Amino acid sequence: MALPGPYSPMSITGDPTVEPFFPRYGYTTLSVVMGIVTVTAVTLNVTVITVTARHRQLRQPLNYALVNLAVADLGTALMGGVPAVLSNAAGHHITGRAGCILEGFSVALFGITALCSVALIALERMFVVCRPLGIFKLQAWHAAVGMGISWVWSLIWNTPPLFGWGGYQLEGVNTSCGPDWSGRQPGNVSYILSYFLLCFAVPITLIVVSYAWLLWTLRKVAQLGGGAAKAEAKVAWMVVAIVLAFLVSWLPYAVLALTVVFDPEVKISPLVAMVPVYLAKSSTVYNPLIYIFMNKQFQKYAVPFLFCGWSPWGLEDLDAEANTTVSSVNNQVSPEA
Repeated sequence: MALPGPYSPMSITGDPTVEPFFPRYGYTTLSVVMGIVTVTAVTLNVTVITVTARHRQLRQPLNYALVNLAVADLGTALMGGVPAVLSNAAGHHITGRAGCILEGFSVALFGITALCSVALIALERMFVVCRPLGIFKLQAWHAAVGMGISWVWSLIWNTPPLFGWGGYQLEGVNTSCGPDWSGRQPGNVSYILSYFLLCFAVPITLIVVSYAWLLWTLRKVAQLGGGAAKAEAKVAWMVVAIVLAFLVSWLPYAVLALTVVFDPEVKISPLVAMVPVYLAKSSTVYNPLIYIFMNKQFQKYAVPFLFCGWSPWGLEDLDAEANTTVSSVNNQVSPEA
């Protein structure tokens, strides 16, 4: 069966007569930068998964989505980051057409699963703190169902290009692969529009609505005084970090894709197109830093793990502080909030 999707001959042959997008040192620099990002992402996300498996205190329903996010980010780093490092070191895409399709499918699968996991985290926090359904207790099966939905949803929408609806192609400076945003065939355009709506717009809406509701609820609670005001401030800073990281990582990529879809005649430099591609890949580093290392219970176990048993900060009382903060919020938010 023929492999779907367009592919540049330059990336197959490495033909030196074809003028590259970068001078040699540019590809080398990009390879080094992606190497640093990839090693950092693998280290942080493996840390999240390992410490959760080791410590029963972390195996709570509220943390399941965090681990799901770490697994998805680890997959993105391995399937997208490692090939990008090697291809940039070579100065052209090195895995051929089949490798391009595998990379594009894998990165899209893990990337959309990560976005769905971020939305799942937002929904879980909203349900636990705001209690829109009354007194709601998040249980393990709730979290497991949410994790399953994130993977199934991503699989459903990333499989069609393998069978001809949509496609995968080289992107940026032709050293990485992703969905074919520029194809003008009706089937490809309909796929991209559906993909953007259901895999980008829906998670973004859930994240914005959930965190807006969470902040509004915490502001109401803070008016009662006590520890809730401190909790509101901490959550507000975390929400700011979450939204900024999300926008920096994914909005440029989404804007670039939609620009190409709606204006096929637009001329975008490959060097400009490269930036959103690698910003999206960098989310594999932002996510564990924000969602895990701003979580004090994870800090208690993750930091000594990273530093081989040595803790550079005083983390002995983090569990007590975290529990006090959560209790102050949950005790003061009414079921009607």
